[in-house]
Amino acid sequence: MTSVLHRAGRLLFAAAAALALLAGPGAVAAQAANPYERGPAPTLSALQASRGPYAVSQTSVSRLAVTGFGGGEIYYPTTTADGTFGAIAVSPGFTAYWSSISWLGPRLASHGFVVIGIETNTTADQPGSRGDQLLAALDYLTQRSSVRSRVDSSRLAVGGHSMGGGGSLEAASDRPSLQAALPLAPWNTDKSWSELRVPTLIVGGESDAVAPVASHSIPFYTSIPASAEKAYLELNNASHFFPQTVNTETAVQAVSWLKRFVDDDTRYDQFICPGPSGLAISDYRSTCPIG
Repeated sequence: MTSVLHRAGRLLFAAAAALALLAGPGAVAAQAANPYERGPAPTLSALQASRGPYAVSQTSVSRLAVTGFGGGEIYYPTTTADGTFGAIAVSPGFTAYWSSISWLGPRLASHGFVVIGIETNTTADQPGSRGDQLLAALDYLTQRSSVRSRVDSSRLAVGGHSMGGGGSLEAASDRPSLQAALPLAPWNTDKSWSELRVPTLIVGGESDAVAPVASHSIPFYTSIPASAEKAYLELNNASHFFPQTVNTETAVQAVSWLKRFVDDDTRYDQFICPGPSGLAISDYRSTCPIG
């Protein structure tokens, strides 16, 4: 229901903009603005930088203080001047801890998102369990966390690496009101996601021997209906472990995807369609959302 209302809200804002055009130029600025837009107009160089425009603070979450997941770290924009922000919960992979992909926390938060990087209940948890834990982390973030007043609970996303990426698909399947999913080198025994309705960006590594793209990322992408909005980025010669070090191509597309679908910010369409190219990219596919 939240997703339906959120999308209906977009139509209302478009209608308001049309009415403002009839009322005159002074009304356009007041009525046509996207209320979820955060930060300056994007440039490729700004997205490629190690940090975005927002200063970031961090707070730890003890596993003893939560239920349904194993605690973790929260990263959030320090400013209170811009109102609330969209949020994303991110899971590490099989046998791994949040520290293995923790660069994503401040990177995403510095572009105007609240990020909770989770520890799983056990490092052997499978994708289905990791999906449940991502949703439990979002519920904690929006309802009980010390930063809950900074989060817009109607604009939430999930992501993860390996089994965490497979878990983000599970979470998106279970909670279609989510606004975006970011599976990175995802692994899952379930290859068909035809029920998915959440805009999903999958990033795979061309040389991944743990979750080969031919039997994981590509079938996942192909099975998601185009109506959900989807993109597939494949990194040239990248292994399964590319998310465990800073990866600029992943960061650029992840931020752009979250901005476009969590913040409804069409300024980022330019980075999604036609999408990235160059020596670092071996494949890119997208349903190309515009406007």
